[in-house]
Amino acid sequence: MPPSLDLVGIIVQDMAASLAFYRRLGFDIPAEADTEGHVESTAGSMRIAWDTVDVIHSFDPDWSPPEGGHRVGLAFLCASPAEVDELYSSLTEAGHEGHKEPWNAFWGQRYAVVKDPDGNPVDLFAPLPAA
Repeated sequence: MPPSLDLVGIIVQDMAASLAFYRRLGFDIPAEADTEGHVESTAGSMRIAWDTVDVIHSFDPDWSPPEGGHRVGLAFLCASPAEVDELYSSLTEAGHEGHKEPWNAFWGQRYAVVKDPDGNPVDLFAPLPAA
């Protein structure tokens, strides 16, 4: 049997800040997780995990963050184009960096990109109604 993708891991500088961002995207993560070095949550059938830099260094002391750009992007399907706009506004009003304001993409989706506290791009999208 071939392996199946089971978990996406994110390395974070500030666990509390990162979890606050992802809670706004709908993850149900208890507040006491803010002080942990490793946290996991489930999104549908996919697991997502957050690890502090200290945890990564505990088993890979030579690890350093990538330079010159991101290596992983996450994309969240929203219920409607309006939800893309609302979620983008909610995240940027909470102080998170907007990377691309919502726009109607030529491929038929309402699309926006915001950065999480560690600079990872997080895409928000929803299909546009048929014209």
